[in-house]
Amino acid sequence: MTLNSTLAAVTERIILRSEVTRAGYLDRMGAARGKGPARAHLSCSGQAHAYAASGTDQQALAQATTGHLGIVTAYNDMLSAHQPFETYPALIRDAVRLAGGTAQVAGGVPAMCDGVTQGEAGMELSLFSRDAIAMAAGIALSHNVFDAAVFLGVCDKIVPGLVIAAQAFGHIPAIFLPAGPMTSGLANDEKAQIRQKFAAGKISREELLMAEMAAYHGPGTCTFYGTANTNQMLMEFMGLHLPGSSFVTPGTPLREALTMEGAKRALSLSALGNSYTPVCDILDEKAYANGIVGLMATGGSTNLLIHLIAMARAGGIILDWQDFADLSEAVPMLAKVYPNGLADVNHFHAAGGLGFMIAELLKAGLLHPDTRTVAGEGLEHYTQEPFLSADGLTFRPGPGQSLNDAVLRPADAPFQKTGGLKRLTGNLGTAVIKVSAVAKQHQVIEAPARVFHDQEEAKTAFKAGELTGDVIIVVRFQGPKANGMPELHSLTPFLGILQGRGQKVALVTDGRMSGASGKIPAAIHVVPEALDGGPIARIRDGDLLRLDAVQGTLEVLTESAMERDPATADLSTYQHGIGRELFSLFRRSVASADEGASVFGD
Repeated sequence: MTLNSTLAAVTERIILRSEVTRAGYLDRMGAARGKGPARAHLSCSGQAHAYAASGTDQQALAQATTGHLGIVTAYNDMLSAHQPFETYPALIRDAVRLAGGTAQVAGGVPAMCDGVTQGEAGMELSLFSRDAIAMAAGIALSHNVFDAAVFLGVCDKIVPGLVIAAQAFGHIPAIFLPAGPMTSGLANDEKAQIRQKFAAGKISREELLMAEMAAYHGPGTCTFYGTANTNQMLMEFMGLHLPGSSFVTPGTPLREALTMEGAKRALSLSALGNSYTPVCDILDEKAYANGIVGLMATGGSTNLLIHLIAMARAGGIILDWQDFADLSEAVPMLAKVYPNGLADVNHFHAAGGLGFMIAELLKAGLLHPDTRTVAGEGLEHYTQEPFLSADGLTFRPGPGQSLNDAVLRPADAPFQKTGGLKRLTGNLGTAVIKVSAVAKQHQVIEAPARVFHDQEEAKTAFKAGELTGDVIIVVRFQGPKANGMPELHSLTPFLGILQGRGQKVALVTDGRMSGASGKIPAAIHVVPEALDGGPIARIRDGDLLRLDAVQGTLEVLTESAMERDPATADLSTYQHGIGRELFSLFRRSVASADEGASVFGD
């Protein structure tokens, strides 16, 4: 199949834009790989320290002739998605011993749950946690004793942070091992309705809690298609998971077999074997283009419009929002998973999942087929699915057709002809919007502004009955420099109530929305942010705004608005408490959202 012309053009543009930075990165990786197996260069004292607690593995480690695998884990048992990782190190050690190698936990990284911190001060650390995770993983691998690595992480900032770190050590192979989604609980649309009833004062907090616990009820990733599950999709599209492994539920024999196989595969890809495949060779410009295609085809999380840019820059690759916008126009949306539909990721996986989708996109010329992956040369490997036979873990061709076309469709009969995300431009700056779950009649909103400086002010106005007409809610001073760019997902229930009353309603913010953002049109990640004096800081209550997701524009129509001085805000309450004082350096040095909102330079 001929490669789609837009995909070819965008990829070539990325290659040209990244020529200098990518060459410098690859030169650094080449120098690192030229030093050979790392631990052989350590002093005897250094090696003794590294192997002291390794028991029966000490002799093999000292000989330095067998592969040594480093495990970087984001395990904690507060995150349901990460709780299964508690048992992974033992499984991994056993697997690589059978293959003649050794493994150690190189280190742990922090992992926070955005579901817990939504609407709370801790959410202001969420985005910055990505870069903290990257640094922590870098420290873990800095002992320089490993021939390959496996990364254990799933959720929102954790996978992007680990990918950034993996590229810093891009001269060694790496595989990402997921935990899989929890089994299906309370239906996501029913959960959303209960949240709206609580926001409207129609049910008690006890009833709300019972519903939430019926939805989030066991080990594994939350089952809606938010940032965590978008991360898992990306790891397959970009070749860092084993094929078909993203959405296999925890605690099953297949999940355990995939974990063990992933560990053995990572070791087999090291410089000590015959199939040396370092991360720097996998995560190239084509891999990132494929990741963007996957984001559009699945209607994935808006958070990846920031994370993919930061991840790519760690490998010397420069993406921008126009790349996403152009690919969104060319890539059809093939999946309907909540909040874009009623199904959850378990239904999506059962319908044919990523294997079917990747096969469809390859046939349509919408993916680069010739990328390197941990499964071998070519993305065709990811049209397969894993299963257990009498001989153990085996891979077979995935289904040739969708088993549920209400959830998953072929490329020639998509849910819509374009992707789920769009870029907005205009006199308010640049922003992005997720349109995959927004009904057509809500994709163009023209209404007066109501301006707030934090989400609590907006919720207070709603509870006071002040938001009675058509309105575009503006929540500013929520950018990365102001307060770490928190998600504003706790606004969703009351915005849904306003929309349900028949009001025209939208959100404009320099903050983020959750990966689960849905039916409310939301222009987010507005750049320049208010703290930088961006146009969003000039808006006043009553200004007429227009959000047009069809034409891709975001404008203030009040002529005098741009002549005003930008507003200022008292940000002192964002500076301290719940650990925020520890991240003042991040707030001072962070890049803008369209550059990845990262504290790392090029």
